[in-house]
Amino acid sequence: MTVALMWEARAVPGRGGELLEWARAQRLDGTPLRRETFRAPEDRVLVITWWDAPYDAELPELPEPDGELVTRAVHRWRFESLGSA
Repeated sequence: MTVALMWEARAVPGRGGELLEWARAQRLDGTPLRRETFRAPEDRVLVITWWDAPYDAELPELPEPDGELVTRAVHRWRFESLGSA
């Protein structure tokens, strides 16, 4: 089974580039099948990692950034892949 972990944070206005650099510099304990990083308006950063693991497996996730860098707590979601079209 492939599990996708999504991590999304919103930087303090004007610090989106710094949050993006921070997220890219974070190393995980383990190597995902794939890791992709996105950015969006309003200084948002999204990281998705894909893992070959059961849905409820304990998997490494990105930590919370420094509270002075973000406007709110990180949002996290877990999904089971159903394949690609």
